[in-house]
Amino acid sequence: MSDQQVTGTNNGGLMDRILDKVERAGNKLPDPAMLFASLLAIVWILSLIFSFFEFTTKIPGTDDPVRVTNLLAGPELAHFLSSMVTTFTSFAPLGVVLVAMLGVGVAERSGYINTAIKMLLNTTPKLLLTPMLILVAIISHTAVDAGYVVVIPLGGVIFYAAGRHPLAGIAAAFAGVSGGFSANFVPSAIDPLLMGFTESAAQIVDPEIQLNPLNNWFFTTASCLVIVAVGWWLTDRVIEPRLANTKIDGDEDDMPVIEEIDRKDRRAFSIASWAMLGGLILLIWSVWPSDSPMRNPDGEMAAFDAPLMQSIVPLIFLFFLLPGVIYGFVAGTFKTSKDVINAMSKTMEGMAYYIVMAFFCALFIEEFGRSGLGVLLAVEGGNFLQALSLPGPVTLAGIVVLVAFLNIFMGSASAKWALLAPIFVPMLMQVGFSPDLTQAAYRVGDSVSNIITPLLPYFPLVVVYCQRYVKGTGIGTLVSLMLPYSVVFMVVWTAFLIGYWLIGDLIGLPLGLQANYVYPAP
Repeated sequence: MSDQQVTGTNNGGLMDRILDKVERAGNKLPDPAMLFASLLAIVWILSLIFSFFEFTTKIPGTDDPVRVTNLLAGPELAHFLSSMVTTFTSFAPLGVVLVAMLGVGVAERSGYINTAIKMLLNTTPKLLLTPMLILVAIISHTAVDAGYVVVIPLGGVIFYAAGRHPLAGIAAAFAGVSGGFSANFVPSAIDPLLMGFTESAAQIVDPEIQLNPLNNWFFTTASCLVIVAVGWWLTDRVIEPRLANTKIDGDEDDMPVIEEIDRKDRRAFSIASWAMLGGLILLIWSVWPSDSPMRNPDGEMAAFDAPLMQSIVPLIFLFFLLPGVIYGFVAGTFKTSKDVINAMSKTMEGMAYYIVMAFFCALFIEEFGRSGLGVLLAVEGGNFLQALSLPGPVTLAGIVVLVAFLNIFMGSASAKWALLAPIFVPMLMQVGFSPDLTQAAYRVGDSVSNIITPLLPYFPLVVVYCQRYVKGTGIGTLVSLMLPYSVVFMVVWTAFLIGYWLIGDLIGLPLGLQANYVYPAP
């Protein structure tokens, strides 16, 4: 065994002990669904206490003082019970996510998405192997779990077949799938999901405000280039050289090989992709005329009231459903229409926990807004930030660091944002930050620490992938392997966000569709 291996093992043991403490601390947190239920009870109690106080703080845009409503009063409890069903069913993120996932689930379970990923990776020149792997890993977010179960193990397979260290391939793919989670240039269900929480939080201060589901799209698209470039440099210049003396000691018989895509799958993929392209052309053709029914009465296609903007989620559904169905029947993974329905059903089974969490989350957000505590916290918090007179870049960087730290203990992007949005968004609106910009800072922080937390559900699975090549791989090994990505991503991506904001605001480059940097919007 080499000196490097011995050092790595010792470091891994120390890191294991540190991570054991982190894991124990994280496990003491209640389940996210129960966390929302607990917070709901806390809001009720606080509303009772603060309802006895009179505040001089004014509601933004009015001369009315902030008042806290006692939610435990008889009429308020009656309203809570009578509106519980509609509060849940009208919860904006719920329908958005479920509809989008119906289409994505068909494309994933038919094999269309997996074949697309394999074809992209198999046709990449060795020189561009690392950046293409990271790029495909980023794109795989669209298929939710496809990146974890397909791209990450394929990263090891392809690097091994190319004569490179397979753990470097796994690390690069993991960095793209999880560390670059919010750097995707392909719209996916996470965009409208987070926007729903952001909009609900912003309406605590401004009930009339509306946000676009793609309000961070330009920024996440540009971020993709940053993550690919930084990940490429780290993999080839830092990670792989450190693995040079790490012996590959996996069983020869268990070593994976790249399976060729057979003619039937290629034919199915070609037909399905042409159908998707045809659908895109049809959409462009239908939107292009100035009197298109997809535009608003003023002829604008990107306005909030334009049918095109209101149809983003259904379009995501259709653009994955169509090629998924065609691929399934041509490739033979679907035999009857029942198989398509089963694919949707299986996808919804995987969303069962989200639905439960969304129920308690919807109730918490509704009651938090009705209590007046959100307005009070936002206004007082805004006044506090104004009193500190911190530079804007410092405020954004603070959000990124705080979210990245919380992400180690609570991995769900939606669960964290559901908790933090009602605090961060209204508070920062009071000091002139738009909800769009606050959400962008959250997305950076939510991504960069995914790859170093054992509490990530797929983290143990990545350890298993590594053990196929290096038997002694443990949690500490993987954490030490991914730590450079996490730290550098945080520093570079935060700097990029601040630079994008300052330059974009100066030259008029928005964060996304109908997005602004300041509140109120100019």
